[in-house]
Amino acid sequence: MGRQVEDLNRRLLRARDAMDRAYAEPLDVRSLAAVAHLSEAHFIRSFRAVFGETPHRYLQRRRVERSMFLLRETERSVTDICLDVGFTSLGTFSRTFRETVGEAPSGYRRGHGPMVAPNCFQLAATRPW
Repeated sequence: MGRQVEDLNRRLLRARDAMDRAYAEPLDVRSLAAVAHLSEAHFIRSFRAVFGETPHRYLQRRRVERSMFLLRETERSVTDICLDVGFTSLGTFSRTFRETVGEAPSGYRRGHGPMVAPNCFQLAATRPW
């Protein structure tokens, strides 16, 4: 692997880490590209090539993963969870959740109670992909 490729990967990892830390905050491509020190278009193309999905899709998936945990482990309303994980619209949240997980958030909650297993097993079992 060349030095340029390593540098690009490091920059992209920095941006992905920023998304993981601040998934619930409003994030846009411009600010994420700035974290990676890349233009917006180059950032999107490179991110997709390295991670297999666009930055927007990655962020949505992280938000859905977090909402899956909150739906299983808390009694908070679906609307509160939607807003807590960074979605601004309940409709968008429900549609994205259904596309990713295969069922509506309320249906997921009914069918999946709190997990009693080691964390590594929980992570593997709840990965929506």
